[in-house]
Amino acid sequence: MNQLNITGAQFRDMIAVGAALLEKNKQAIDALNVFPVPDGDTGTNMSMTMQSAVRELQKVAETATVSEVADALSMGALRGARGNSGVILSQLFRGFSRALKGAETMDAQRFSDALIMGSEAAYKAVMRPKEGTILTVSRAIAEAVAELSGRGANVYRLMDAVLEAGERALALTPEQLPVLKEAGVVDSGGKGLLTIYRGFKLSMDGEEAADYEEIPVDAAVISSDTELTEENITFGYCTEFFIIHLNPSFQESDLDNFREHLMRIGDSVVAAYDSDMIKVHVHSDAPGKVLQMALRLGELDRLKIENMREQNRELQAERKRNEKEYAMIAVSAGAGLDEVFHELAVDQIITGGQTMNPSIDSIAQAIRKVNARNVFVFPNNSNIILAAQQAGELASCNVVVLPTKTIPQGISAAMTFNPTESLEENTAAMNEALENVVSGAVTYAVRRTKFQGRDIKKGDIIGLMDNDLCVVSETVEAAAEALLARMMEKKGEADAAVTLFYGEEVAQEDAEALLAKLEERYPEAECMIQSGGQSLYYYYLAVE
Repeated sequence: MNQLNITGAQFRDMIAVGAALLEKNKQAIDALNVFPVPDGDTGTNMSMTMQSAVRELQKVAETATVSEVADALSMGALRGARGNSGVILSQLFRGFSRALKGAETMDAQRFSDALIMGSEAAYKAVMRPKEGTILTVSRAIAEAVAELSGRGANVYRLMDAVLEAGERALALTPEQLPVLKEAGVVDSGGKGLLTIYRGFKLSMDGEEAADYEEIPVDAAVISSDTELTEENITFGYCTEFFIIHLNPSFQESDLDNFREHLMRIGDSVVAAYDSDMIKVHVHSDAPGKVLQMALRLGELDRLKIENMREQNRELQAERKRNEKEYAMIAVSAGAGLDEVFHELAVDQIITGGQTMNPSIDSIAQAIRKVNARNVFVFPNNSNIILAAQQAGELASCNVVVLPTKTIPQGISAAMTFNPTESLEENTAAMNEALENVVSGAVTYAVRRTKFQGRDIKKGDIIGLMDNDLCVVSETVEAAAEALLARMMEKKGEADAAVTLFYGEEVAQEDAEALLAKLEERYPEAECMIQSGGQSLYYYYLAVE
């Protein structure tokens, strides 16, 4: 792609790739929602909006200008806008259309203008804009790009700035919107917008949506499902429609007055005007009043009214029907360890460990997510056990927190689970299993200290057995060998099973070389290695 100007054909492809990437990742974006009723499926709503825009673009000639493509984008997005997020997205693209009006191609200045006018149009469409949302992300992107454009950067560099500024703004949304912080997620609308823009960048780089995975679904769903009851829904009816054939005397001030009236009887108000039509979205308890007020402006078209309380009742009933007898949740610290837990039928993985202990809320959300009558939780860290116990007290189901202090203990306990046995039998068997494993870890000293009269320097390799420091060495291999010797002595069984989970900083060939040494030294033991993928810890060791 020419780095100085974007043609109409190139802009069309950017939109198509952005829409495809959003469609690919819509479930992960849906999972970031903190309002779990159908109206709250941000990823799905934004994707349907973009798909409508893509269909409109298919009607435009191959030789279309950037202006013509932007007009089709704006009209298609507005016609297909679904939910708050879809309407706001359509207004962002309405700003694009205005900024690019009459342009053959799009240079850096026009791109910057499009982002600025898009953000302004989106803010104007929402009666009471909230920070920490897609609006905030769009504004932060526009401001960063405008500053860089003023210094002479070309379109290609501006697209990099879009993603950089967008990621920064998105990361801050939980600090701006308390409901996001409580749920432990970033704003779903902002994430959706950034996904579209990342698709723009892929197109500019000559890549396809299939070349990029925006969000692994499992990474988003852990903290996504905030408890919602019928009583939590302030306004019960989601009403969406178009106002067409506007009255001859219509002025945009009439639309402002209409928005104000809607705010008096509801919330989540978006009323977006473009091309002689108005797209309306509102939550209220009086959809009839909404329609009466709308009829003063013009004719109604494509009316949709949904009872959100009934939707929630159906969701809760479906959840109850699908409730399982048992589920397991484990805190894990690496991709390889995640895979091990999944193979052991653990239902939900919470990312955490020594340096990042999960919150009570994130554990509570995971408990709710697995939807089971009895849930076993493996904290796998002594610092997480109390948080897990507190989360269990918040749950509406029966939660058993196994006091696993290490990853090997958690794996051993999970291996013992038998779905045909009772809760009491499983609990007893798991507790016995975790007591039967000797755990080890090889890492490095982060500060200078003393251990058993010996000075330990920062950077020394250290070994811990059942969380007690017992080995200090100069090399990872020597520390692992010395640590395992202590562990085998404690276990007192020559034919024990030994497993080494090597971390992300250990090459597989080095782990295999260590394994060969251990097999030679302990011929009666059953030794094996497994990629753990954990950071900071070279090895986790288990002797059973």
